[in-house]
Amino acid sequence: GFRKERAALEQLRGHRNIVTLYGVFTNHYSANGPSRCLLLELLDISVSELLLHSSNQGCSMWMIQHCARDVLEALAFLHHKGYVHADLKPRNILWSAEEECFKLIDFGLSFREGNQDVKYIQTDGYRAPEAELQNCLAQAGLQSETECTSAVDLWSLGIVLLEMFSGMKLKHTVQSQEWKTNSSAIIDRIFASEGVVNSAIPAYHLRDLIKSMLHCDQGKRASAEKALCSPFFSIPFAPHIEDLVMLPTPVLRLLNVLSDASLQCEEEYEDILEDIREECQKYGPVVSLLIPKENPGKGQVFVEYANAGDSKAAQKMLTGKIFDGKFVVATFYPLSAYKRGYLYQNLL
Repeated sequence: GFRKERAALEQLRGHRNIVTLYGVFTNHYSANGPSRCLLLELLDISVSELLLHSSNQGCSMWMIQHCARDVLEALAFLHHKGYVHADLKPRNILWSAEEECFKLIDFGLSFREGNQDVKYIQTDGYRAPEAELQNCLAQAGLQSETECTSAVDLWSLGIVLLEMFSGMKLKHTVQSQEWKTNSSAIIDRIFASEGVVNSAIPAYHLRDLIKSMLHCDQGKRASAEKALCSPFFSIPFAPHIEDLVMLPTPVLRLLNVLSDASLQCEEEYEDILEDIREECQKYGPVVSLLIPKENPGKGQVFVEYANAGDSKAAQKMLTGKIFDGKFVVATFYPLSAYKRGYLYQNLL
């Protein structure tokens, strides 16, 4: 697996939605003698952890759209290069705080299309029907008629997005007889369920996108490139406050710090600005600091750090601190939006 993963990552180097391989080293101190290791970039929270936090609520449309677009971009690239990932699941999609996007990791089962050297691909619950069939036949010592293609990755992503939307693990659902007979009806039911708040037009675009990835017939399944053209991606969503707490970025946003009165008084405003800068610099160099006096973002404090490591340390330490008699709430904020001067109007 090591040589294969290394070869794949070297071939796929340079795409922002695929984990970066920095190099290779030998660990001489492992229990089973020297072992070869890959040195990969450090990433943050996985979709698996995000699903745990969303517990039965489902993720926000902003997060689902962000994840779907990022992973589809990665798939379009690697499929174009002739690779199949073959193990796409929530644990293998990680957030990069520095680049503010989701990235695909773990190419241990990946293969060149038409050149599959492992029989058992994909993980239970995210396995495409043709891979399931191939596994069953392989166990019986038989060869499968149909080859597994890049379409297996789209199946897995379809399941991941359905889990993000519903907030539920769907392993037992997709293994049920009912799913095999009529998966479309189950998807409709998930989208129409009471627990799901998002049943407006955008949700139907997402539903259709997911269905296009979950055709049992791999020939009818949407390709990554085609899926990226879904109308779902043309809808602008704003992140929820939970998203901004969960997904680290180099920008920190402090809420509940300034009263309207202190925004009005120039002298008080300057003093507070100085105090905040001093406090925030304890965790790393502050690149910029912004406190809008008007809406949107009125009275919110935006602190841009040189890197996400510093902003994560600051978020940990500043949350719940008392400033001017008020409890501070610290969330992250998308650097791209901050740089454009785009401030979401989402307060507590």
